[in-house]
Amino acid sequence: MKQRTYIFTLFILISILFSCTPGERKLVILHTNDVHSAIEPNEKGEGGFAMRCAIIDSIRQVEGDILLVDAGDYFQGTPYFNFFGGAVEIEAMNNMGYDVITLGNHEFDNGVEALVKQLTSSKATIVSTNYDISETALKGIVFPYTITEKNGIKVGIFGLGVSPEGLIRNDLFGKIHYKDPINSANKMAFNLKKNQKCDVVVCLSHLGYRYTNNTEKVCDSILAIRSADIDVIIGGHTHDLIVNKKIKNKMGKEVTVAQMGKNGRYVGKIKISID
Repeated sequence: MKQRTYIFTLFILISILFSCTPGERKLVILHTNDVHSAIEPNEKGEGGFAMRCAIIDSIRQVEGDILLVDAGDYFQGTPYFNFFGGAVEIEAMNNMGYDVITLGNHEFDNGVEALVKQLTSSKATIVSTNYDISETALKGIVFPYTITEKNGIKVGIFGLGVSPEGLIRNDLFGKIHYKDPINSANKMAFNLKKNQKCDVVVCLSHLGYRYTNNTEKVCDSILAIRSADIDVIIGGHTHDLIVNKKIKNKMGKEVTVAQMGKNGRYVGKIKISID
């Protein structure tokens, strides 16, 4: 399996196209994170819903059936969220055709009941593996994982949420139980790869890429090292710009780790070819 990764800014689009050899299947993943309700461009004209939509559509025209995902914190950050509580963001993501999204800490800023109200309008599948939502109204709306097929490639996708401690008030997090993300990820990835026979396993993570002030804190770089069956980690939370970072897992195989900054200025592209 060969992985090729590209980065697309929303103000300069540079596209390098590769053709597949006969018999080769391709999976194209487009990804965002920490958009933070950035419906409009910033003061420099960067980002915004219209530009993201145009870039995603242009790539679809070239690549065909792509996988579009988000790693959380699509809520909070502009008056759109303050006035409409997330409805505008969900509608924008529906219009862009997101396939799968996960939960960031800011999705809980108005509490679980308000989150349920918004997520019921989402056309994307919402995944979270280490948030046990079984005792909340999110049950039946948020799932531990999902499996989809793109261009004959079976893709398993699951999500990881950051610890709520210090980030989400107890009354807003409700009866959700936080589970260890490393153990949850490895169990889920094993299930998807070995039992469900997925060709590619993708983790949508809101753990953060790395914490220089606390090198032991669970993050994407540590997750990659301690994993065995994850192929791609698409991250968020720390607002890092990480492109095509290769980290060897505990089996010595490379895991691709990516994160696209914040406020919707970037759309990441990962292209995986399977012979």
